[in-house]
Amino acid sequence: MDSNKKKARLAGLLYLLMAVSGPIGLLIVPSKIIVDGNVAATTQNIVTHEMLFRIGIVSNLVCQISFIFLVLALNRLFNGVNEKYAKLMVSLVIVAVPIAVLNELNNVAALVFADGAGFLNPFNPEQLNALATVFVQLHEKGTIIASFFWGLWLFPFGVLVVKSGFIPKILGILLIVGCFTYVVDSSLAILFPKFRELITGFLLLPLSLGEISMVLWLLIKGVKVQKPVISVSY
Repeated sequence: MDSNKKKARLAGLLYLLMAVSGPIGLLIVPSKIIVDGNVAATTQNIVTHEMLFRIGIVSNLVCQISFIFLVLALNRLFNGVNEKYAKLMVSLVIVAVPIAVLNELNNVAALVFADGAGFLNPFNPEQLNALATVFVQLHEKGTIIASFFWGLWLFPFGVLVVKSGFIPKILGILLIVGCFTYVVDSSLAILFPKFRELITGFLLLPLSLGEISMVLWLLIKGVKVQKPVISVSY
């Protein structure tokens, strides 16, 4: 198998691992735990579904570890296309990953307060519930900050795809669209959260289409092998 195809398949596998582990920790688990406007119910869900909550934390960490190896694999694949854009892509991920990893401390803190260990006896149950929920909310806000960079790295990635010649340009364009959609979504979440709730459904497709398409392409098609030019002398 061509060397670039191997690199593409490896990147595809790492991207798939991200695509599976990320939604578990960021979407599925919170949907089972968080009860909007009900502090006591949220805390009780953390206690009742403690293992699920822990799985969410681990899933988020697995996603970020995969992210590091993914961008390194992509750097190997695209470094020959444009070194500056490849370095920018890696740099943005290097910023994003620590934000997301450290953000998991908020979930760990929420778990500590929800469990109500002995050293927390000075706090009454209502205070513990409130503190647990505060850290859950902080995790949500931290995710919004991280998502700026989850979007920004897609711009150099998309440009590299467009310039590469061995992956369809349309996939690169979709990645660039995903970049701007992430940035818009994150900005709205901070500036106009109520409005963002109204249009979230419309943002899901441009947010995910480019990355899902890229995962499938890398896994199934890999990259187009460049055929050597054979010169014939007479």
